Amino acid sequence: MTSLSVEMLAADAVEPITSAGHAQLGIAVLAGIAVIVLLITKFKLHAFLALTIGSLALGAFAGAPLDKAITSFTAGLGSTVAGVGVLIALGAILGKLLADSGGADQIVDTILAKAGGRAMPWAMVLIASVIGLPLFFEVGIVLLIPVVLMVAKRGNYSLMRIGIPALAGLSVMHGLIPPHPGPLVAIDAVDANLGVTLALGVLVAIPTVIIAGPVFSKYAAKWVDVPAPEKMMPQRPSEDLEKRPGFGVTIATVLLPVVMMLAKALVDIIVDNPDHTVQRVFDVIGSPLIALLTAVIVGMFTLGRAAGFTKDRLSTTVEKSLAPIAGVLMIVGAGGGFKQTLIDSGVGQMVLDISKDWSIPALLLAWLIAVVIRLATGSATVATISAAGLVAPLAADMSTAHTALLVLAIGAGSLFFSHVNDAGFWLVKEYFGLSVGQTIKTWSVMETIISVVAGGLVLLLSLVI
Repeated sequence: MTSLSVEMLAADAVEPITSAGHAQLGIAVLAGIAVIVLLITKFKLHAFLALTIGSLALGAFAGAPLDKAITSFTAGLGSTVAGVGVLIALGAILGKLLADSGGADQIVDTILAKAGGRAMPWAMVLIASVIGLPLFFEVGIVLLIPVVLMVAKRGNYSLMRIGIPALAGLSVMHGLIPPHPGPLVAIDAVDANLGVTLALGVLVAIPTVIIAGPVFSKYAAKWVDVPAPEKMMPQRPSEDLEKRPGFGVTIATVLLPVVMMLAKALVDIIVDNPDHTVQRVFDVIGSPLIALLTAVIVGMFTLGRAAGFTKDRLSTTVEKSLAPIAGVLMIVGAGGGFKQTLIDSGVGQMVLDISKDWSIPALLLAWLIAVVIRLATGSATVATISAAGLVAPLAADMSTAHTALLVLAIGAGSLFFSHVNDAGFWLVKEYFGLSVGQTIKTWSVMETIISVVAGGLVLLLSLVI
């Protein structure tokens, strides 16, 4: 699921690159996705090349001029890398510092000592939910991946048993709980009460994350039994490392960007004046780029220097952290390019046009519209904003509680079945070292469970409040 900034979404609202009818666009979408899946699964082509070819195939099937399809793809690739590429790089550096200094080992050893055995998946979902509250999904992943991989390796747990609860915690926060961009924009679009939406969101999120996280991870671990990938796992420091950072300072370093971004979110809510000096300062301090960059710089002292690293050792650590993520960056970027090609082809507008004539309850309609846009574009945030804009008039006669539930129904629908057109799909696949089929059986199914369970709980709550 991609969670790029709200500002980037404005770039998505462009004139369609083709005047194809709905039927032709629908066939083009299916054909484009089929090309990608076939190239990866049958011909074992690298995902970056498959996504690039699939995007051009989509444009061709939709009747778009090739030059415009290329422009859409490159624009989407560029905006995705600009939005998450630097964050992935900074997160990789922080993760490498965390590992080489012994800080990650300290976290893992402490967690294993405090929450071993059956409690570990529950510990992971709690940690991920807390960290994921103010974070973009991608940032949360790059911060948690070292811990997830090391806990699985050191504790001899199934990777899915540990990874799925962490992913569920991050995903539920992203889709349902403000201050994430999607929920905040939906709240504004339907004029919902932020406090009521947050309270009901937490009420829906708790059982949802339990079912999609620790409970589903039991089955995911049986379906896909894979070890933690060595190429993405920071190695444990050598035995001759004389010292390593303490648990407290390590946790504080990892949580520093979380605190900075949460502070920005709180100031945005409290001040609510873009021209106010305080809000402008926190907009800078709490931006993901500045927050992660600050954590990296601080980590060089609290982690690297605390472990006795010299300047040369720190430089080497940073250099070695970037090589393993090159493939990840290109695949995630190509996923963004495919998403942009879909949007520029007019697929999102096609879905909105068709859904206008559906005659069903407002909450279910909102969920279904978000589901269809999510499946078509791959972006949870685009699905949230598009669906909110369409159903906003329906909120005029709703109570405060039901307006909040409308926001949550949209958020739940926006998480449905992440697949090959979602940058988050490729992020999870590469970090966990899975095949496309394994990613669908774990990550995609988990996302669908979150969407269906949360949507069902929203409908149940609408009957009693």
